[in-house]
Amino acid sequence: MRVTVVGATGNVGTSVVSALAADSNVTSILGLARRTPAWSPAKTEWRSVDVSAGDLAPHFAGSDAVVHLAWLFQPTRDPLTTWHVNALGSLRVFAAAARAKVPALVYASSVGAYSPGPKDRPVTEDWPTHGWPGAAYGREKAYVERALDLFEREHPEIRVVRLRPGFIFKREAATEQRRLFAGPFLPQRLVRPGLVPFVPDIPGLTFQAVHGDDIGEAYRLAVVGDASGAFNIAADPVIDPAALAGLLGARLVSVPAPLLRGAVSAAWRMRLVPAAPELVDMVLAMPVMDASRARTELGWRPRHSASDAFRELLEGLRSVAGMATPPLSPHAGGPGRIGELATGIGKRDLTRTR
Repeated sequence: MRVTVVGATGNVGTSVVSALAADSNVTSILGLARRTPAWSPAKTEWRSVDVSAGDLAPHFAGSDAVVHLAWLFQPTRDPLTTWHVNALGSLRVFAAAARAKVPALVYASSVGAYSPGPKDRPVTEDWPTHGWPGAAYGREKAYVERALDLFEREHPEIRVVRLRPGFIFKREAATEQRRLFAGPFLPQRLVRPGLVPFVPDIPGLTFQAVHGDDIGEAYRLAVVGDASGAFNIAADPVIDPAALAGLLGARLVSVPAPLLRGAVSAAWRMRLVPAAPELVDMVLAMPVMDASRARTELGWRPRHSASDAFRELLEGLRSVAGMATPPLSPHAGGPGRIGELATGIGKRDLTRTR
């Protein structure tokens, strides 16, 4: 079985390639990325390609499955650029898969595709996927869901799987996630239990997480199996402010949601953080997911709890962890994080300027 992975060098991509490489059913993997990495996993060859330009179909030719993971989180200050890569780039991937007559297409959706929903009861995969319109990430994920609906109707011969995971953490991706969301001013080595003074106790500040190794396994099962449709992917427990406080050794402090949103907005306007304040709104609005379908139909069983995954994020931050791929390199920001500062903190994509 030959599998092509689009966006194979990031947080999710490295986990997916590793899981596929360990499967005896998979004979070869073609990893597509904007820049080829120094990382050399088994059975894997690399090609340099950008989903927003060039012909993708020749790269897909002969593939038994295409896994589409490529997604641009930055620059959040330039939503036209992220739309061009994420929304229009996904359309190009889907069209190329159809032209290459690929039998299976597995797409990386997200909890961020869901419309606002409850936190006190989990929703299944039939919950509306219109996203949170205020955030570019939610708009783009929702748009691609609609595009994939149309693709499935027009190409019933192609098995389509869409995975909708919660937050994905692993040790090796911690530095990348710090760059993408917290920015260059976070004292990374000091993010440890006992040193974080408090956690804001805000209604709705509740999210789900999954370890990178477990999301890699979910994609492997989607590729080598015969399942189709949408699958929520999240490990237990759901992480709320009390759980966060316990993981960080911090105390809970009641904070109104508008105050948190205002603080993030001020930091955003002052170019102190790359994460747009609309992401706060999206997190507060997104529902809690029911992941039982993934367990019963995919046969997916997470080996790590959501708490374990978050602990790995903290460990990776303290140790400035990374991997030998351009997105996960701990040196991507340059000495003193000067490269991150030079990109305007959310104005340009760091990985495109190196």
